[in-house]
Amino acid sequence: MKNKILYILIFAALGFLLLQLPVNNLIGTKARLTFFDMFYPVSGAFLGSGFGLVAVFAMQIVNLAIHGFSSINTVSVLALLATSRLISTGAGVFAFSRKDKLALVLPIASILVFLANPVGRAVWYFTLLWMIPIAVSAFRKKSLFANSLFATFSSHAVGGALWIWAFQTTPLYWNMLIPIVILERTIFALGMSASFIFMNNIISYAAKIKVLPKSGVTLSEKYLLKSSKI
Repeated sequence: MKNKILYILIFAALGFLLLQLPVNNLIGTKARLTFFDMFYPVSGAFLGSGFGLVAVFAMQIVNLAIHGFSSINTVSVLALLATSRLISTGAGVFAFSRKDKLALVLPIASILVFLANPVGRAVWYFTLLWMIPIAVSAFRKKSLFANSLFATFSSHAVGGALWIWAFQTTPLYWNMLIPIVILERTIFALGMSASFIFMNNIISYAAKIKVLPKSGVTLSEKYLLKSSKI
């Protein structure tokens, strides 16, 4: 358990640092997308979905405690943004670490929740983006990139389903998002794949030279370089 706690702290610290590196702002808000979005889902693969969620929530809570959303004055809006962000990131961790059919609940339920909203029904075609994780689900065990696509679009689906009910939006808003989401989530999937390979090799090599313990984390032999293998 000591080793597990150590790795939780390592992932939480790395995630917090990556939260400080912005990639883009969510349209219509001051909430930021950061390099954290390319990193956080992989924590579940190394720590397990439960401990991965603990690490991700720790990253987010510490970040909110230090920075918050300084440009947002309404407490209720702050709470909605924070809750939406925590839930969607938790969904991303779960989606990346769980390769069984249970993870399909995330995009399917999100589509149904989104379409239950009047604005959502007006832009029903937006949910076609969330068919991507369903389409790639069969390839997740063999392809890291497919698993990354599954995770990032599932996370987006959960966030979108919450967003359309939490805030007043228009069909134009969702139409504007379509090309942005496609580009952004493809980049995030590539970033997740790279993050997984990088962390997999760094942790293995650190364990090999006895800087980090061998136990407390799950590594993938498939993505280890010869020089990193213990």
